[in-house]
Amino acid sequence: MRIDTLSVFPQVFSGSFSAVDTSIVGRARQKGLLELYNHDLRDFTHDRHRTTDDEPYGGGQGLLMKVEPVFEALDSLNLNPETSEVVVLSPAGRRFDQTQARELSRLQRLVLVCGHYEGFDERVYTRADRIISIGDFILTGGELAAMCIIDAVCRLLPDVLGDERSAIDESFNDNLLEYPQYTRPADYRGLSVPAVLLSGNHALIAKWRREQSIIKTATKRPDLLAAAYRNGMLDAYEQDLVRQLLGEADLGC
Repeated sequence: MRIDTLSVFPQVFSGSFSAVDTSIVGRARQKGLLELYNHDLRDFTHDRHRTTDDEPYGGGQGLLMKVEPVFEALDSLNLNPETSEVVVLSPAGRRFDQTQARELSRLQRLVLVCGHYEGFDERVYTRADRIISIGDFILTGGELAAMCIIDAVCRLLPDVLGDERSAIDESFNDNLLEYPQYTRPADYRGLSVPAVLLSGNHALIAKWRREQSIIKTATKRPDLLAAAYRNGMLDAYEQDLVRQLLGEADLGC
């Protein structure tokens, strides 16, 4: 997979994603599973000050990212619309989640356009295949948001994690949080590992983990569990368990 970032601070990405010993992205790049190119939007300006922002028409606070550098940078990438997507990062976008991470990981090429200042000239959005926000808060620039997306997408690429089950069992798959996990020692300061995990009975362990995922999600993210219930992602036994945990009213049924 190839990921391109468009930013006025491309150097942010180089340091964070180059270390092979600390970064999943760095290891993926070393293995040849990911190509990451960081483009400076200033390289697509035509004035001596390399200006990428300007005052908004009609007045107002702050500066807007200009349309020309973004368009020309995208033009230079020669994208195939059938195998690539352009993502513009903006607080106005759809909130990023694991479903979108999986969708983006299936692409051959992904372009992340990072904003700054007060946002983009509205015409920039006409080049977007999707607009993404990582949450209902404001960052100084889109670089941190892009880094979150790159990391989330990268770990879903085949052979990046080594153990393919790692990505399957993680939180947010099937709209559930990951089940509680334990390691040695079995007892510590009066805190014991659940007996079922020591039983060696893999069928019982799998059942316990699924139930604990549902219980944990009900406690910490009932919105996710309600969505899983409404979307038919649970079997009959699990649906009954969810009704006991949340009640019909909270399920929105």
